[in-house]
Amino acid sequence: MYDIRDLSLKEIEEFIVSLGEPKFRAKQIFKWINNGIEDFDEMTDIPKKLRDKLKENFIIKNIFIEAKQESSDGTVKYLLRLKDGNLIEAVLMRYSYGNSVCISTQAGCNMGCSFCASTIGGKIRDLSPGEMLGEVLAISKDQNIRISNIVLMGTGEPLDNFDNVLKFLELINSKEGLNIGMRHITLSTCGLVPEIKRLADLRLQLTLAISLHAPNNDKRKKIMPIANRYSMNELLEACRYYVEKTNRRITFEYALIKDINDSIEDAKELSKRLEGLLCHVNLIPVNPVSERNFERPDRKRIENFRDILESHGINTTIRRELGNDIDAACGQLRRRFIT
Repeated sequence: MYDIRDLSLKEIEEFIVSLGEPKFRAKQIFKWINNGIEDFDEMTDIPKKLRDKLKENFIIKNIFIEAKQESSDGTVKYLLRLKDGNLIEAVLMRYSYGNSVCISTQAGCNMGCSFCASTIGGKIRDLSPGEMLGEVLAISKDQNIRISNIVLMGTGEPLDNFDNVLKFLELINSKEGLNIGMRHITLSTCGLVPEIKRLADLRLQLTLAISLHAPNNDKRKKIMPIANRYSMNELLEACRYYVEKTNRRITFEYALIKDINDSIEDAKELSKRLEGLLCHVNLIPVNPVSERNFERPDRKRIENFRDILESHGINTTIRRELGNDIDAACGQLRRRFIT
């Protein structure tokens, strides 16, 4: 049976009308779903006969909190168990402007980035739109808070699950649902060029974040296998296309790895690569992962890298580090439970 969380308001309306029920019932049902109910009988203003019909045709794929780690800075990392037993991660981050949740889009990941624990073991399967929504609802309910921002940067490659991710965006953007505006959503990709162009053509006003992590293709190939499929020139051309179509600034995520991509020469080369592109660079001191041997540069080297980019007119920030006292890197908590 279908997970009712996968359905848009329009799809619920079509089902309700097919039963001969009044159309307004669909909005009531959709609202209950987005309130995070875990059982159809919690829909107290829906007639029992209609609730029984819902039970006959749909299920609610509840997501269970397997474990969580709470940081002294308020960050909470969740290990979530899906209905089929697969484990994913999500993170709650508290900011002055609101509560942000970083969600997973796949169980596991096939992209193979060498600095990321999520890719160890590969991808198991894609998440459905309702499962992604379920991550947000589970955290909102656990903390009794409203989520104002969404980041698709957890386990998995969002653009490798393109259609389901788009449906998820439709669900959370709905005014009758969580009503989270596109400008409050960030989607991160390691650089699937055709899908970046598809996304650009939709002209959504979300923030696109590109995991770049190297100043040239040779270095990128060593840490990101996707660079063997799409060159940096192809990726940056797709980024320029995205900016042209959406008029939205792109964020480039750059994980600084000691003695690999953090030199003055790397910074200068990166500056030249990004010249003239509407963008922002977010420098991320790499999180150590037990299965990898990467180390983060010292603070002075990180600041020097930033200063060189800024001297070339590229807006650059060093990511404020959250959750340093817990399993902060993508996939770390999940790895401890599946190995």
